[in-house]
Amino acid sequence: MSIDVRDEAAGFVAKWRTRWPEWALAMVFVPAAQRDVVEAWFSLLQELSDAAWAGSDPTPGLAKLAWWQEELAGWEKGARRHPLGAVLQPCQAPWRALGLALPTLRAMRDQDEHDSLPMASMPADGQAFAEAVAACEAALFAGRTVDAGAVAAVLATLAGEKALLVGAVGAAPIPEATAMTVQPGTRPRGIQLALLRARMAHPERAVPPLRALLAAWRGARRAA
Repeated sequence: MSIDVRDEAAGFVAKWRTRWPEWALAMVFVPAAQRDVVEAWFSLLQELSDAAWAGSDPTPGLAKLAWWQEELAGWEKGARRHPLGAVLQPCQAPWRALGLALPTLRAMRDQDEHDSLPMASMPADGQAFAEAVAACEAALFAGRTVDAGAVAAVLATLAGEKALLVGAVGAAPIPEATAMTVQPGTRPRGIQLALLRARMAHPERAVPPLRALLAAWRGARRAA
């Protein structure tokens, strides 16, 4: 299925592409058959994290996350309402478990946004969600069995993306040891972690093309 302006999921994918233009180059390291799913998957995660963390008032986000819990439970039963489900729902993945873990993603909102701890040492508020994400990615992208490295890669990425969203980047860099030695489980996760680390060096702008391409290559290699 090719995602373009005529597809119902296109608006959500376009929003993700706008936030992560580096993926236009990085996608060359993803098998062609997986590219539509990769875009839809990271678009879904962006919708979930925005609901959990964005805005000064958490109430609208809580309502969205409750809706997503129901939606993801429906995906596992063969039903869907959200446009991204047109791409993702037919894939066999533990969707209900992902929905049930959403409260731990929301709990990350209450974490001190100026915590000086390295991301690898962050509290386990998002642990259950990271485990669910890693399990879904293993199913979607033929990843290895979910292990501590795969979960750590998701946790590091979540923490970095939260820092970008709330403007706390300077206080929470991704340690080089985390980005360079963790086994990300799947190639898309390895690429995203590498791009995120490159982005956080200068969060006000996208990573320059050559640097983005090199980071994506390194991230893909670590997952190979």
